[in-house]
Amino acid sequence: MNKWIQLSIIAILSVIVLGACGNNETGNENKEEANESENTYTIGVTQLLEHPSLDNAYEGFQEAIEEAGLDVEYDYQNAQNDQNNVKPIADNFVADNVDLIFANSTPSALGALNATSDIPILFTSVTDAVDAGLVDSMENHDSNITGVLDLDPNAIDKTVEFIDDNFADANIGLIYNSGEANSVTQIENVNKAVKGTSLSTSERTVANSSEVQQAASTLSGDVDVMYIVTDNTVVSALDSVVDIAEEQDIPLIVGEPDSLEKGGFATYGIDYHTIGKRTGEMAVEVLTGETEIENLDVEYPPEVQLYINKEASESQGVEWDETWDEEAELIDEE
Repeated sequence: MNKWIQLSIIAILSVIVLGACGNNETGNENKEEANESENTYTIGVTQLLEHPSLDNAYEGFQEAIEEAGLDVEYDYQNAQNDQNNVKPIADNFVADNVDLIFANSTPSALGALNATSDIPILFTSVTDAVDAGLVDSMENHDSNITGVLDLDPNAIDKTVEFIDDNFADANIGLIYNSGEANSVTQIENVNKAVKGTSLSTSERTVANSSEVQQAASTLSGDVDVMYIVTDNTVVSALDSVVDIAEEQDIPLIVGEPDSLEKGGFATYGIDYHTIGKRTGEMAVEVLTGETEIENLDVEYPPEVQLYINKEASESQGVEWDETWDEEAELIDEE
């Protein structure tokens, strides 16, 4: 009888032990699932300098990440408009083994690509990724880099057409940093677009923002219109160009809507928040494994539209055309 009691006790204990093991396995599975759903990603953000367009792109990027519900830690690094700082920033991201790099400008993207062929890189605020050497073509790119451009292929043509229609026979003043690949591309495109019109161009180059005012001043006596493309160096010192444009009654055409808030008169531009957000959506696809980065083509921005700062038109001696009330989106200065 004692023997049967002992066997019963052993059987009961075995069931209890097996049940406990089963519960532990289930608990471990639930824990693993929870960890998978609560991944924390680190994104290195490399930006050439602070100015409204780049800042808006970064805000759009963060918005897309937040809307996707991802837990992300950002390591934001600003090169302070010194390209010598770009490489160390990218190298530090690689050393820290970040999950993804968001490169917000052409120099920033080049620095990231030169630093790693493994970490995914998403760029924006880049004018021409092919000419800059970031990708071979819009459809074919290195496996770890893609993004959204900030220049619609028709933007410069539309801008030149606007100048020709409203300021016929004008000599256009162009100021840019020849060390910025995106700016060189844009100036070349402006000069191509001018051919066959009534317009001509005069150029001044600068190496840093402190030279912008002098360049604008020397141009002011020879030009009828100024056109500032999306050059990081010149846009960072746009206030000095605005001052001269207002003093000399020179219409100031700019490359993006954010510069209108600083006193520019008109642009055919895009919303940088929008291209930043689209880049963020692409980053979500890459981080979650939904899409491999090599399967994401480089994208153009949304279609451009005419933006005008009416207050600036008055300050720069521009005669208002009533058709602009319907054709353009009016922007107020800050």
